[in-house]
Amino acid sequence: MDNRKNFKLYGSGIFSTIAVSEGRPLQWEKHWKRLQANAATVGIDMQAFQPDAVLAKLTTAINDKGLTDGKARLTFYDNRASEIWPDDAAPDGRTALDILIGERRSLPKDFRLSVSPYPINSRSPLVGVKSCNYLEPILSLEEAKKRGFHESIRLNERGHVTSACMANVFWEKGGEIFTPALSTGCLAGTTREYVLENIDCREVEAAIGEIESADAVFLTSAGLGIVRVAELNCRKLSGQSHPVLDLWPPKTL
Repeated sequence: MDNRKNFKLYGSGIFSTIAVSEGRPLQWEKHWKRLQANAATVGIDMQAFQPDAVLAKLTTAINDKGLTDGKARLTFYDNRASEIWPDDAAPDGRTALDILIGERRSLPKDFRLSVSPYPINSRSPLVGVKSCNYLEPILSLEEAKKRGFHESIRLNERGHVTSACMANVFWEKGGEIFTPALSTGCLAGTTREYVLENIDCREVEAAIGEIESADAVFLTSAGLGIVRVAELNCRKLSGQSHPVLDLWPPKTL
């Protein structure tokens, strides 16, 4: 078995998780735009892939699975031989595509959020990239679950709120909505972008105290949708209805 390719050795790949509603992939143009940007950042050659053809392949995979509401993951990975571990048998194609289709993630009735001890490096070359080097967010999430929480807020090396382990974060305080600016090192999530397009919100660099004293906190991602946080560090938050929650699912593809 060949184990010398860049992807298998170094995790050289990018991915995007796409929400599926009524059998349709949502926010396709946003996902494709981010995939293109991430590919350029990490050096993944996407020349062989056209958006319409990839979308058609994705839609076929969703239909073949018979999925109505759930999620799909597109992964593009570097299939070349490593320069450090060359392999004469490497395939001609530089990049390969993998598609996964699955059910929507089940959510707890009361979503409990903590603060992670693991910071995000806002100066990392992978900051803002959904790369296949995703072990750090996974370990951060597992650490939160071991303490009895469902997710965890991660700060950057300067102490600014950045995101949750696997989602973007929004909060309401004094009648205003806030979310971390991209300069903090947070991921430019497609659901985050959709929320910013449809509601007044300030993008900020904020210390943890700002969100700890918030009136309401929300997590957003294609996998979660938009979720209200019931508790932050065991402090109960408002359970009232909110316009942010009415934005999901999106009305457009």
